[in-house]
Amino acid sequence: MTGRRRTHSTVLPRTTRPFTRAAKAAAATVACASLAAGCGIIPGATGGSGDDPVTVMTWAPIDTTATNKPGMPAFAQAYARWINAHGGINGRTLKVLTCNEHNDSVGAAQCARRAVDEHAVAVVGSYSQYSDSYFPPLESAGIPYIGGYGVTTAEFTSPLSYPVNGGQPVLLAGLGRELAERCGRVALVRPDTIAGDELPPLLDAGLKAGAHPDASDLLAEEDATEYETPTRQALEHAARDSGRKGCVVPALGDRTGTFMDSFRRARDGFPAVGAATVMGSVDQTAVDASGGQSGPYEGSYITGWYPVSTDPRWDGMKQVISQQAFTDNRIDPADAGVQTTWIAYTVFRKIVESLGDGEVTAAGVRHALDDGVSVSTGGLTPPLRWEFEGKLAAVGFPRLVNTDVTLQVVRDGRLVAARKGFIDVTQTLKNADLN
Repeated sequence: MTGRRRTHSTVLPRTTRPFTRAAKAAAATVACASLAAGCGIIPGATGGSGDDPVTVMTWAPIDTTATNKPGMPAFAQAYARWINAHGGINGRTLKVLTCNEHNDSVGAAQCARRAVDEHAVAVVGSYSQYSDSYFPPLESAGIPYIGGYGVTTAEFTSPLSYPVNGGQPVLLAGLGRELAERCGRVALVRPDTIAGDELPPLLDAGLKAGAHPDASDLLAEEDATEYETPTRQALEHAARDSGRKGCVVPALGDRTGTFMDSFRRARDGFPAVGAATVMGSVDQTAVDASGGQSGPYEGSYITGWYPVSTDPRWDGMKQVISQQAFTDNRIDPADAGVQTTWIAYTVFRKIVESLGDGEVTAAGVRHALDDGVSVSTGGLTPPLRWEFEGKLAAVGFPRLVNTDVTLQVVRDGRLVAARKGFIDVTQTLKNADLN
């Protein structure tokens, strides 16, 4: 979760006021004018009718000082090579545009404008926190946004958004529910940003469901090089309950590893304190890099959107990587961004297949999604079906259709399932104080 306070953001606001179509239309006039360098494509002609290629885009931040998701566009390109090597989608070639949105509002708008100008029929499996910049151009052109990472509220409110996971809301609510049973005092360490401001009520909703007091809310710099002060504050707070083991929850995105370096050095003086976090802040690569079994994540509970990466339900994704990107070290099958991109392209493929031999356009893809079709992802998520007024519309998330989370734990240096199956946090979110 990123974004500085000086930047207007729509990440998880505490309002449930509907984002109207009129407001969206007005916002569509505020878009950047220039196209950016930094976007690559799978070669092929633009189009979507008859036997013409079907054009889509995937974007993500790359080579920034904060959040980076290079595996998402890299996997999208690998997927295009794989699907085209197997006859395409209904015989049509898939053409994937990729774009580096640079983790800023201008870059996000430039990627969206490129998608419009290249006649993309969808944006698939992408990451950006700057929904105020990318949604207006997409909405003006009627281009659906399928399988974003879930970092902005607009992804759960825009009628052109089709999220495949529940984003940070379900991860934090689910983590709070689990920690309520396992922890004494809980300290949340999160970015001192607008995005970070929206994390405490989500974690607290889960804690409240287990009759647990709210977490201590500790602010930290988003792009700090060390976290000695917030680490000590968190440890001191979590250690105060002598009856139960305290828990520290770092939710700092790519900077969580930096925090855990400080945590490792300071925790010796606080033996009765453990750590817990959410997928996206840590994955198997981060666990390995921090020392594996001897590292600071050992014993930590982590909520995720999907089954663990060793689950056989990921075999299809791994086949794509093995056949088309075996030497591409940007693509990690354990990365939640890569996994989200796979699921998003699975949805897109099935929607296009449902169109038969007809023309493939942004409007056609959107209408197929809106017709209430239920899309199976092979058990990686529940069946996905989008309705504008969904079960969480009352708390400001009308497009949030996947409220399931998984619970994982780092055991012997490996992320493994801590509980079988999924945990549904629908009721927890309904009771969250997000106003």
